Amino acid sequence: MNAMVDPYTTEDGRKIGGVLMDMRNITLRFGGVEAIKDISFNIREGEIRAIIGPNGAGKSSMLNVISGFYKPQEGEVHFRGSIRPPMKPYQVARLGIARTFQNIALFEGMSVLDNIMTGRLNHMKTGLFAQAIWKGAAEKEEIENRAHVERVIDFLEIQAIRKTPVGRLPYGLKKRVELARALAADPKLLLLDEPMAGMNVEEKEDMSRFILDVNDEFGTTIALIEHDMGVVMDLSDRVVVMDYGRKIGDGTPSEIISNQEVIDAYLGVAHD
Repeated sequence: MNAMVDPYTTEDGRKIGGVLMDMRNITLRFGGVEAIKDISFNIREGEIRAIIGPNGAGKSSMLNVISGFYKPQEGEVHFRGSIRPPMKPYQVARLGIARTFQNIALFEGMSVLDNIMTGRLNHMKTGLFAQAIWKGAAEKEEIENRAHVERVIDFLEIQAIRKTPVGRLPYGLKKRVELARALAADPKLLLLDEPMAGMNVEEKEDMSRFILDVNDEFGTTIALIEHDMGVVMDLSDRVVVMDYGRKIGDGTPSEIISNQEVIDAYLGVAHD
């Protein structure tokens, strides 16, 4: 099925595309513990899809299944209408899926520019020898990749720190650099694992603006995990809610807000 068929209209009247990724009956076990229990949901092309839930709900495990870090024991992952066979993370990245991490995973001793350039690795086709002598196709490829990275740097307003070692940056800027590295890969699906964790109010506002701009201007489909419910309700088109590895809600922000099982899970009522 083409991802652009079966369009969908969001609560605010925005048109998004058909199903880009379909998670069907996913079950993930670690020993005898079920981290994910028979969960199905989809991600539509062009939307911002939130995955939320209390701590230990299985959200990061689900993101790791999507990105290929974990292989589910049961269920199927469909991408662009076809079953995605078991793949390693770098193979998933080549499909056009990029991600950020809950704990920042940058090269602290490298500059901001060099960190973001690593996001272009899957787009580098010339061999190591050709890159070393930097002639012909390798030179052309390097210039094109550098131009793409510079556009990302301008877009995220980090020109002033492009040559600064990442280890010298404050936390909020490091999170923005990690977003830049993911965007440098030119993803069709961008996975954000708690992009605003540990940020102050001003930093959250900046990151929220950038996420909306990435979705709007680049047309990038985004799936994110976030604990700040205000941010989730403001940003997302649809929300799937997990609790103890189960799916307990799936719908628009207004539907989720009024879902009693979701309310109970967040207030702790269902855990008594």
